[in-house]
Amino acid sequence: MTDHFALDGAHRHCQSLQDALDRLRSHGLGRLGDWGARLAAVLPAGGRLLAAGNGGSAAQAQHLTAELVGRYREERPAYSAIALHAETSSVTAIGNDYGFDQVFARQVAAHGRPGDVLVLLSTSGRSPNLISAAIAGRTTGMEVWAMTGPGPNPLAEAAHEALHVDAPATATVQETHLVAVHLLCEAFDSAAATPGGARPVGRGRGGRDRASAPKRSGAVPVFRRMP
Repeated sequence: MTDHFALDGAHRHCQSLQDALDRLRSHGLGRLGDWGARLAAVLPAGGRLLAAGNGGSAAQAQHLTAELVGRYREERPAYSAIALHAETSSVTAIGNDYGFDQVFARQVAAHGRPGDVLVLLSTSGRSPNLISAAIAGRTTGMEVWAMTGPGPNPLAEAAHEALHVDAPATATVQETHLVAVHLLCEAFDSAAATPGGARPVGRGRGGRDRASAPKRSGAVPVFRRMP
């Protein structure tokens, strides 16, 4: 016999997710579309995306990088994307030597370059290691985007831009973040596949110039390090 209390809980869970998705549709699609277009000006020109999260958000961040290195739907080139928490030897060494708050920030300092993109995912927006990573990313000259739960929160404040998921439950935030990751990939693929669709990035919050996509003329792109 069906447990009516469990069934009621399942209905509430689904309704909470539906409400969060409705809010994402109303308030988040424009931001995700803009992020996708800007990634399409960075990654095909030789730039890189770094991503990180803790726990379930780590899985979401790694899902994003896998879609970019592999593919989302259609066949396309592979793009550089690294999930920082998946670097287990670096995470454990940095955590042991510098403390867990620095496990992402030090990797950002190592791998991030001006014009690259850093995406940080957190249901609370209060994880010290992600806030430290956002600060390191801005110091490096990266563009820092956060996907968080309800705002305001410290991670959103540390990032250049944030996508908030207004939901009371951690599970609902994570589930909505997965949809947001797929929508970001869809927007990126659409912009990258459209001639002239990947536009150079303009000026960010605070007036800092973001890197523009160099033309493919045989010159070394601005994002690549020389040997």
